[in-house]
Amino acid sequence: MPELTVSEGDAHARTKSVLDALDALDVRALTVAVRRLSTAEIVGILERTNDKQRAVLYRVLPKEQALEVFEHLDPTLQSDLLGGLQQNDVAALFADLNPDDRVELIDELPATVARRLLQDLPPREQEMTAGILGYPRDSIGRRMSPEFVALRPQLTVSEALTKVNDHLEDAETIYALPVTDDERVLVGVVGLRRLLRSPSVATIAEVMRPAHSARATEDAEIAARRCADLKLLALPVVDNESRLVGILTVDDALRILESEESEDQARLSGTEPLRRPYLTAAVSSLVRSRVVWLLVLAIGATLTVQVLEFFEATLSEVVTLALFVPLVIGTGGNTGNQAATTVTRALALGDVGPRDVFKVLFREFRVGLSLGLILGSLAFVGTSLVYDIDIGLVVGLTFVSVCSMAAAVGGAMPLLARTIGADPAVFSNPFISTFVDATGLLVYFMIAKAVLGI
Repeated sequence: MPELTVSEGDAHARTKSVLDALDALDVRALTVAVRRLSTAEIVGILERTNDKQRAVLYRVLPKEQALEVFEHLDPTLQSDLLGGLQQNDVAALFADLNPDDRVELIDELPATVARRLLQDLPPREQEMTAGILGYPRDSIGRRMSPEFVALRPQLTVSEALTKVNDHLEDAETIYALPVTDDERVLVGVVGLRRLLRSPSVATIAEVMRPAHSARATEDAEIAARRCADLKLLALPVVDNESRLVGILTVDDALRILESEESEDQARLSGTEPLRRPYLTAAVSSLVRSRVVWLLVLAIGATLTVQVLEFFEATLSEVVTLALFVPLVIGTGGNTGNQAATTVTRALALGDVGPRDVFKVLFREFRVGLSLGLILGSLAFVGTSLVYDIDIGLVVGLTFVSVCSMAAAVGGAMPLLARTIGADPAVFSNPFISTFVDATGLLVYFMIAKAVLGI
């Protein structure tokens, strides 16, 4: 039955009634209240409750909705939820999942639990799940669905539609249908809309079009980005001999991209991704996600201290220079971070690659130089009016130099990281800030010594 559109206030009242019933452990009231909620609302509540409340709420869901809700949860929450259910319920729920969702959950479960659940699966489900598990963890083969409808070129449109109708219940999607030859080699793809519009006696070979595909061992993010960029409902996944082994649907592609973007944003900010909703993460998990980065950055910051100590005599002669130290390192760090973030995003979108490192380096140098000239000119005028022209010249020239250097380094660093097989986000903002702080101060004091003659 279609869900009705309601006001935000009504949705809040319904959610509150469920939370109140959970707090009181009133199962009867909870059963009544939860039936008025949509799947998205239930998922939102499960992401805010503790383990005990989560298990109680899940047990009162209708069977059909329970599976849908479970599939929308993060794998970490799925794992937590299984710990609060009975063994028979866990086995049935695990068996009802799609193979790709099942594999994603397995990665979060203890090995002994995963092994037991796999052994309880029907033989066909075991075979499909084991096939996906055989691919590298970060590959698209690990995230594809092996449940698809493949057509043959010699089939007529009428025969193809009959085959599609026979697999409505077990296929991941029927809107984009791969076409393979007798050796399972991918030769094309045809959409359901195209089939419905074509004459029933036409062959699939006549109505199909060339297919974009991804290798099963290809990085999941790259394949998902291709699916999204090409606006495909499904991207066929093939092995090294171009034989069809699975499909990546657009909803799974978007989930992969969302997860990768969250990971990049976390690392650009100097933390590790939580991989679970914030309110369900333990305080200890939040601490662990941040403490390592803080230690690394604190150790890196000692370079800045060493530079200040080296130029202590210069500072004692012209104390005014110390006033501009935070401004210099702050501007340099921000400039480098802007460049790194822009290039990291362009790298994720496929706009640039490691081969473009010199193009990006030169381009970002020019951007940094332009920014430095603008900021440096303003700094020169303002500082000269408040202090004197020599100090203004030092600050202005430092801005030009630091912005140029920071933008060039910030733009090149993600590409160099990709070249050596590292995560570009790891080598971006946190390390760039540390590097630019130290080198920016070196440039600042060297310019000061040259201009002021000290």
